[in-house]
Amino acid sequence: MEIIRRELVYIVYYFTVQLRQIAGYWILGMVIGSLVSVFAKDAIHGAFGKIRDKKWGVWGIIPASILGIASPLCMYGTIPIAASFSRNGMRDDWLAAFMMSSILLNPQLIIYSTALGGTALAVRIISCFICGCAAGLLIHIFYKNKPFFNFEGFEPRASHDTNPNPFLRFTFNLGRNIRATAGWFLLGVLLSALFQRYVPADGFAKLFGESNEGFGVLMAATIGVPLYACGGGTIPLIREWLYSGMSMGSAAAFMLTGPSTKITNLGALKIVLGIKHFVLYLAFVMIFSFATGMIVNLII
Repeated sequence: MEIIRRELVYIVYYFTVQLRQIAGYWILGMVIGSLVSVFAKDAIHGAFGKIRDKKWGVWGIIPASILGIASPLCMYGTIPIAASFSRNGMRDDWLAAFMMSSILLNPQLIIYSTALGGTALAVRIISCFICGCAAGLLIHIFYKNKPFFNFEGFEPRASHDTNPNPFLRFTFNLGRNIRATAGWFLLGVLLSALFQRYVPADGFAKLFGESNEGFGVLMAATIGVPLYACGGGTIPLIREWLYSGMSMGSAAAFMLTGPSTKITNLGALKIVLGIKHFVLYLAFVMIFSFATGMIVNLII
């Protein structure tokens, strides 16, 4: 009984320390995310709609990927928007870039990720942007004259932010963000506390560190598939992993496969891709994540 009590004291201590260190980033991320969602979402999606008539050719995947990162919507919110753009003549390669980068990153998650340090934040933003561009480029090359998506039946959803008072719109949106992410965030802090207490740092470093680059990156890409549930919930874990010796390339691979294979995102994507294109999507994600991790380890 005394052993259990002592272990609980240790876990509570680690939990409290990590919560104090990272809670500010989570709170700031929710505030910024709600501000963007309430006051800038329409402008971002309007900007994406306006590029439809530009004669940029394949180069349009660049602004499309940037605007996907800036979009605050989840995948179930992004697909109806993309369906609307598709019906109005938007190219599939631009849509692919927009949707891929939107899956991987959003303004709220960017703020969360500042807790990982400047290097990890830069790696995350750049790799997500390049991933969006790569998805668009592949669609341009292999599906230039045939459709890749099937948006039949998707319509833009009614916005929850309809209160005429802007302060109340922001408050309600922030409340939804808290309810959606708080549990996952606290679970992530708890898991990182358990990891800090029970997982030897040297053993972890040998598995995911630079001395075991290829296997470590592959393992990180693989565990991102079942482990990732919420962006905010994984930040405490990634932070502790990096402190324990995980290579930046392994972290990059995890940060790419995690959101792109998140179960809710996969459910939405399977509907618009169909089984053949869905398999191609999964193969692209795994190959790109592994290659990115290896390149990052070579550079950093």
